[in-house]
Amino acid sequence: MGTHAAARHVACIMDGNGRWAQQRGLPRALGHKAAEKAIDAVIKTALEEEIPWLTLFAFSTENWSRPEEEVSSLMDIGYQYLRNKVHEWHRAGIRFRSLGETSPRIPESLRQELQYAEQLTQDNDKMTLTVALNHGGRSEIVRAARTLIEKQVPPEEVTEERFAQHLPSPDTPDVDLVIRTSGEHRLSNFALWRCAYAEFTFPEVLWPDFRAEHFRQALDVYAQRQRRFGGVTGSIPRSRSPQPQPPTSLVAALPSLSNVLSLPGGIATRLGGHLLTGLYDTARYAKSQLDTRPTARL
Repeated sequence: MGTHAAARHVACIMDGNGRWAQQRGLPRALGHKAAEKAIDAVIKTALEEEIPWLTLFAFSTENWSRPEEEVSSLMDIGYQYLRNKVHEWHRAGIRFRSLGETSPRIPESLRQELQYAEQLTQDNDKMTLTVALNHGGRSEIVRAARTLIEKQVPPEEVTEERFAQHLPSPDTPDVDLVIRTSGEHRLSNFALWRCAYAEFTFPEVLWPDFRAEHFRQALDVYAQRQRRFGGVTGSIPRSRSPQPQPPTSLVAALPSLSNVLSLPGGIATRLGGHLLTGLYDTARYAKSQLDTRPTARL
């Protein structure tokens, strides 16, 4: 338990519900219903892995363009699921939050249930579960910019830190890992600001079939990544061991750097431009060339 604690904030773009249903000759709405098992598995596993922040992307601002029947079914499924699960999450110590724009198109019953879930669980601290509903990353940034303008903040005082304070739930940390199911490779306007340096995995499995083992596989992939945040060096992945250093006797047997740099042009060209990076390999090659080079006659 807690073996992947370095992934502090994991976000899931739950993609593939409709295709899952279509592959089985079912209405798309049943794909959304089947997604509940995947959500249960991910929340349970995130708790076991002691991940403090989990975000699920459920419905984007662009999803309103889908057929009205599908949208209506999705909203009803979401309402029933939240109503059935909120007390279970509360007992588990989960703090629930919703992320997205308020809209009259969201059914009043669902809006009230979202508000109730937030109020009921607001003091929990085991994990923060955020459901992005009617969310768009671009509009989120625009709203933050408008707030700064309305407050007449001088341009020179607008910093990244101050800007982030005007995003929804400003205490939410940046996303470390984004998991998008169904093999699609795009962000779909999700949390653009907080995903600036996120790592991504794209499992082929459709979301209704996503289970604990898939979630842990994604966490394993994340554990292998070196996060440099624009720098050159990064931390060594936890599953890797530092590379062994050459034994002292081998180092002593290699020619000095000055000898390597003074090699004839042909050898220097063969060595290439990364001399210092591959010093031991290049020096080993250089030594062999020096040993076989004919001795000049006096």
